[in-house]
Amino acid sequence: MSWWPEYQNIFTQVQVQGAPEMGMDNEHEMSRERTRGASFSTLIGLLGNAQLGPIYLGYYGIISLATGTLWFNIIGFNMLSQVGWSIPEFIRQLFWLSLDPPSPVHGLSMPPLHDGGWYMIASFLLLVSVISWWLRSYSLAKQHKMGKHVAWAFGAAIWLFLVLGLFRPVLMGSWSEMVPYGIFPHLDWTTAFSIRYGNLYYNPFHCLSIVFLYGSVLLFAMHGGTILAVTRYGGDRELEQIYDRGTATERASLFWRWTMGFNATMEGIHRWAWWFAVLTPITGGIGILLTGTVVDNWFIWAQEHNFAPTYLEPYGYEFYVPEGQ
Repeated sequence: MSWWPEYQNIFTQVQVQGAPEMGMDNEHEMSRERTRGASFSTLIGLLGNAQLGPIYLGYYGIISLATGTLWFNIIGFNMLSQVGWSIPEFIRQLFWLSLDPPSPVHGLSMPPLHDGGWYMIASFLLLVSVISWWLRSYSLAKQHKMGKHVAWAFGAAIWLFLVLGLFRPVLMGSWSEMVPYGIFPHLDWTTAFSIRYGNLYYNPFHCLSIVFLYGSVLLFAMHGGTILAVTRYGGDRELEQIYDRGTATERASLFWRWTMGFNATMEGIHRWAWWFAVLTPITGGIGILLTGTVVDNWFIWAQEHNFAPTYLEPYGYEFYVPEGQ
């Protein structure tokens, strides 16, 4: 027997390109508002399904793309102006360029353009774009008589987005608490935020968020691996396997019972993964919202609640001892 896998579709995948699937029509006559054609990408087909299109936007999609494009251009042109409108310098310094929120002196008022005004305009456009895209996902699911699971999952991410860019800054009384636009400046803000409030790792909701983050990655990877492993038995046709369980489901469930200790059905695993993924931004958003508004120093909070150890300075001097200890 050869050492090379006898059958493994991740290596021997065959790309089938027949007539494109144009999708269903319904009483809303959505076909009039979507693109007429579809194409296939051989390159994308190496990873998964390769059909591109048809695309349906609708009013919400057009509003979202228009405002999102304006947001992107405002940031881009502000960054370009910072390097003297030099394209080579823009490319060279792209990872360090940023569009920053207003200074703390402006509070919750509208600042001048040169001190955060452009940032506020861009943020408003981004808010409109994101909310419009959520409305698009919800209305499309409603028109297709689907469940609203995608919309609510997207809403969980929007919750964290609103906490960082709206709810917490309002509670703190300053737009300066918002996150700068930029690659490294964004990461620097995250580090400074953690240091400023006594190490965010001691925030219990941050801990929960990391648990759900890693847990959802594990569940999705294991689920994807399991389905790929039983595609030779039709496991990729999961809807059929849900209502008419076949050998693919039986083998996959047996594998999960023997390796994980519990049964994961073709339908149930998606609920597990959905909840783990959705709870990642929900718990993270709660932790961010409490930071600076309720808790000023998470390390001290953790010591007071016996969540972190009490450290002693050299020569026996106590660094911090919670009350009652």
